[in-house]
Amino acid sequence: MHAVGENGGARVHPTAIVAPEARLGRGVVIGPWCSVGPDVVIEDNVELISHVVVDGHTRLGAGSRYFPFSTIGMAPQDLKYKGEPTRCEVGPRTVVREHVTIHRGTATGSGLTRIGSDVLIMANAHVAHDCSLGDRVIIVNNVVMGGHVLIEDDARVMGSAAIHQFVRIGHAALVGGVAGVEADVIPYGSVLGNRARLVGLHWIWLRRNGVESAEIHRMRKAFFTLYPKGASEDGPFAARLEVMRREFGDDPRVREILDFIDAPSKRGLVRVARGDFSAAETEGA
Repeated sequence: MHAVGENGGARVHPTAIVAPEARLGRGVVIGPWCSVGPDVVIEDNVELISHVVVDGHTRLGAGSRYFPFSTIGMAPQDLKYKGEPTRCEVGPRTVVREHVTIHRGTATGSGLTRIGSDVLIMANAHVAHDCSLGDRVIIVNNVVMGGHVLIEDDARVMGSAAIHQFVRIGHAALVGGVAGVEADVIPYGSVLGNRARLVGLHWIWLRRNGVESAEIHRMRKAFFTLYPKGASEDGPFAARLEVMRREFGDDPRVREILDFIDAPSKRGLVRVARGDFSAAETEGA
């Protein structure tokens, strides 16, 4: 890692403004009209294509790419923020497309906004302060999220979805396009609707990632034990949860769902779609 002006193999366009204190790895490319602040660390082979702004105590992981007019590590949209040296980190090989905004954390939150490795964030999406995105997450165009959102590995959030602050999106879950997500989505869950409702599991992700048919069948049985077809949310959820725990709790993926449900939550679980929603189960991306 080298400071600007040292022979670190970085290529900086003459129109770019890079603070002398910034640290640049080997093979970094900083294109026209970019701006890089003094507390920024850019690891090897990162590319800022053009008109990219990176500020604050921000670290960009090796091999990540940033398209025009994206802004990384800017101050959060939180009136309580008073300029504290909070952080933003983006993992290796992540791709951030045009007009994406990723804000740094807050002192009243975790102090860190974190994006994992191999993430794709498509154009015009907003990642708010103190959010945490796992590895291989895909965020489609125009998605917005409030502060403190947690999105676990392999989740997919489709276009123009809006995620309330403090919501948790579980591992490999699918959020449908234009969904308003006000509560937590279980691992492998699939939600749809203006006020998102759980309609099934993310079956196609399971198939594409080598989960055997027998295990998928067992997960389906576990899911419909917890959310019977036609069941009203006024029913005894706790009793169904205990049946699911007793009959399917030895399955690792079901255990992951149970652990997610048992974990502390500020938003509760997203509601299940009313009626027989089996026909609405989406296979997703």
